[in-house]
Amino acid sequence: MKEFWYWVEEFDKKLITTALESGAKVLLLSEPSRVQEVRALGRVLVASREDGDLKEGQDFVYVLIKGKEDEERAGRYPAHVKVVVETTDWTVIPLENLIAQREELYAVVKNEEEARLALRVLEKGVKGVVLKTKDMNTIKKVGKVLEEEEERLPLVVVKITRILPLGLGDRVCVDTTSMLKRGEGMLVGNSSGGMFLVHAETEENPYVASRPFRVNAGAVHMYIRVPGNKTKYLCELSAGEPVMVYDHQGRGRLVDVGRSKVERRPMLLVEGKHENKKVSAILQNAETIRLTKPEGTPVSVVELKEGDEVLGYVEEAGRHFGMKVEETITEK
Repeated sequence: MKEFWYWVEEFDKKLITTALESGAKVLLLSEPSRVQEVRALGRVLVASREDGDLKEGQDFVYVLIKGKEDEERAGRYPAHVKVVVETTDWTVIPLENLIAQREELYAVVKNEEEARLALRVLEKGVKGVVLKTKDMNTIKKVGKVLEEEEERLPLVVVKITRILPLGLGDRVCVDTTSMLKRGEGMLVGNSSGGMFLVHAETEENPYVASRPFRVNAGAVHMYIRVPGNKTKYLCELSAGEPVMVYDHQGRGRLVDVGRSKVERRPMLLVEGKHENKKVSAILQNAETIRLTKPEGTPVSVVELKEGDEVLGYVEEAGRHFGMKVEETITEK
């Protein structure tokens, strides 16, 4: 996930608060003596020469790039060091060269146009942007850019091939701290190599009110996508952990788990295929559990039929402790 840093040039409560509300995860301080005052405004990582969570010279360095010599110096730091670079004329050439060399690269930007460009250089982009501005509207706009630049996956159309009612099982209901929209849901599956987009409970029905913060995600053993191109078992989720939510166009955003609720319920096996790739999931057998049609509309699992088309995601199977690896695995 791309990171949003805000450079606090001078202590201003309104600017710092706006940055935090816009999603800034790290505050870089020009005045090390104000660390405690900044921390009093919210739980946030502070980057500073003194008393910071990230210490200059140890965890991060700042390099002003005026020429090729500075660019080469920025590329020589150890791989674990976060390198914050600023260019005098804001050209992408140094960024292109450095992105090819290192992962932990952060670009100082002054507005949303520069932020968007830095995040897309060579398609990969920098690890994060460090915004240097005293304009509240610019802070908010850059926060929006970071939201837009969240993970994007190529979702595929999966044709349903089998629907089999099962007995009772333990399923996980994931309540988030965010309101989800129609067309959004979580990617879950029996295999990390094939997942369905299970729709959020945004729909009203005669029996149950909508719960747009909730995804009734399925059986405890299934995989769910979390940030960093990783997966977890549904049973591992707990309050405070981040998970990924995707819309029907594959745009992903990070949300936090407010509660993970495991209950015993009647279950349903749903299988489908995309080309020659199998996708399967075990979901609760209830009207409120829905998959997602290609156009983004939800379809209840009780109305699902063989031949119906829904959205999913496929990749080459193979993960070790949730991280993608290259190996041959057969799952049935």
